[in-house]
Amino acid sequence: MNLKVEFKNVYKSFSMHAKQSQKLLELFSLNKKGKKEKRFQAVRNVSFKVFEGESVGIIGLNGSGKSTLSNLLAQVIQPTSGNIDIYGETSLIAISAGLNKNLNGLENIQLKCMMHGISKEDIKRLTPDIVKFADIGDHIYQPVKNYSSGMKSRLGFAIAVHTDPDILIIDEALSVGDSTFAEKCLIKMNEFKEKGKTIFFVSHSAGQVKRFCNKAIWMHYGEIKSFGDIQEVTSVYQEFIKWFNNLTETEKARYKKESLEEQAVLSHKDKNSRDTAFLKNIAVILPVILFGVLVVLQ
Repeated sequence: MNLKVEFKNVYKSFSMHAKQSQKLLELFSLNKKGKKEKRFQAVRNVSFKVFEGESVGIIGLNGSGKSTLSNLLAQVIQPTSGNIDIYGETSLIAISAGLNKNLNGLENIQLKCMMHGISKEDIKRLTPDIVKFADIGDHIYQPVKNYSSGMKSRLGFAIAVHTDPDILIIDEALSVGDSTFAEKCLIKMNEFKEKGKTIFFVSHSAGQVKRFCNKAIWMHYGEIKSFGDIQEVTSVYQEFIKWFNNLTETEKARYKKESLEEQAVLSHKDKNSRDTAFLKNIAVILPVILFGVLVVLQ
């Protein structure tokens, strides 16, 4: 099988800012040289390989790093350190991910398809199928900011699966809305499996993951606790959940607090690290700005 995704000692940390102005300065790495700051390690020393045709479930408690991992997979954010190799086009399905809240459903279909490099002719051909799959009625003509979480998920899923990506990343998109739509999504995901696509499925439901995936990653406060066969990983995860649920509320709170404190570290930022972060941020932001300009000029 062909290698599709490889993570090598990947870390992703975020500054713990008290003010929004500090967050803006951090974005362009304008903090003073030599200043120590508190950072939160959302993902710590993550390494794994996933091959073509594999379906990998990502499970874990709230705050375990699942969504950060999915954003790294989709290349929405860049790692703080380590290497990520992705062979193929990715598409992230999360509630409202990549949707412009000020545009209506049809305009978002056009925008997202253009971002995937789909021609105008193909967008026109695909649009009726996307609208039918989303099944949100006349809301397709309304701004996305007026949508419920379920409608955002429906539209995002419909667009993503019709752009035919090599690697599909689904982040809790089936946790909202009705069971009928979730079943329709699972059928579509199975079609992708049959085509040999690679799929990452982020979910709180170990049962849903067991039904669909052949491998699993158990994320636990930023680290991979277990990775491998779906039955083995979900079995040990469910044992942990049983143990955790038997704790008192005080014990749960203490366990979470101690685990989160381990993820917070003091870092000493030097000029080289600031320059590297600045270049990474520009590389992410500039294409978005240029795309916006092209849309306006059209």
